[in-house]
Amino acid sequence: MDDYAIASEWAMFAVRWLHIITAIAWIGSSFYFIALDLGLVKRNGLPHGVTGEEWQVHGGGFYHIQKYMIAPNAMPEHLTWFKWEAYSTWLSGFALLCLLYYGHASLFLIDQAVLNVSAPVAILISLASLLIGWLIYDFLCKSPIGKSTTGLMLVLYVMLVAMAWGYTQVFTGRAALLHLGAFIATIMVANVFRIIIPNQKIVVADLKAGRTPAAKLGLEAKQRSLHNNYLTLPVIFLMLSNHEPLAFATRYNWIIASLVFLMGVTIRHWFNSTHARKGRPTWTWLATLIIFIVIAWLSTSPNLSGDEERQDASVAPAFEKFARDPHFEKVAETVKTRCSMCHANEPVWQGIHRAPKGVHLETDAEIAKHASQIYIQAGRSHAMPPANLTHVTPEERRLFVAWYDSATGRN
Repeated sequence: MDDYAIASEWAMFAVRWLHIITAIAWIGSSFYFIALDLGLVKRNGLPHGVTGEEWQVHGGGFYHIQKYMIAPNAMPEHLTWFKWEAYSTWLSGFALLCLLYYGHASLFLIDQAVLNVSAPVAILISLASLLIGWLIYDFLCKSPIGKSTTGLMLVLYVMLVAMAWGYTQVFTGRAALLHLGAFIATIMVANVFRIIIPNQKIVVADLKAGRTPAAKLGLEAKQRSLHNNYLTLPVIFLMLSNHEPLAFATRYNWIIASLVFLMGVTIRHWFNSTHARKGRPTWTWLATLIIFIVIAWLSTSPNLSGDEERQDASVAPAFEKFARDPHFEKVAETVKTRCSMCHANEPVWQGIHRAPKGVHLETDAEIAKHASQIYIQAGRSHAMPPANLTHVTPEERRLFVAWYDSATGRN
């Protein structure tokens, strides 16, 4: 395959698929063990060191599960470690970040009206933020603040709100929310890689050597697991947000992201309380609904901060080749005729209130900027317009392909 644009699309699709698969495995196992841990029951006659047990039924069979708070007296012959789900999720997510945001930095990462920097500088800021975020988080957990579960959670929330605002001052709205998700995901997987698994390995080593493992190792790992538990749902929202302009392309996108963390807490509190047999706090669903309504209301602010609205009317240097191409005049006329009724600041197509995916195609600069998307969505495929409602002809689709190939030197 010699078509870079198509190869890139398929690569991103494959990595995104892998990312979803591994995320399902990680989140599934994490939620299962949280529910299992909270549902354990202490009964008389349990073996020494067992803090609780639970019977479960699934797939036509029964499972009898016991938990040793520190470790059993003898090492089991077979021990299953749960770590590669987390590692694979982060690695595939980072690969997707590289392919989409680093590989197309001028389109998806950099907003010159927010911070006019080169692609290498923007990428460096992105990488540094992920590393620094983990270092600050880890420091807070190990500091005196970390001894208070509630106090630590409040401080961490303030840090996440600050990062939500900070990312919107550096990147496009789309990239800001995505990076906030990556920021949290990095903390979560680093918890597994740097704290949870190493502590468990120390416990296993002590057990083999005949030493009594330190209880603090389990407590430290449990604290990090608790954080991961409450951060999972917000991460999912933030990772999906790049498909929803009402989330990322609004003036209050960083406040929306901040409120999503609260919804993550209320939802998980209901499940955790239920699994722990401490009642069903139904008030959490009402609180979640209220927060969600507030988010929807904030997204209706007329003062958008969408990526396209703040762009200069001139064509950015990275896209000049598309605007200078001989085919461009005819392409621009076609796009404005067939596409701009929806992809506009004020769409005129009935039922469309915001430009799909936040993509605006009203000016020459906007059309040039989204050349690769026009090429893929309306040239090489018939994805746009939906059901070909504006009657794009085969000749016009071939024009899009010829334009892209010519501008990129493929002809």
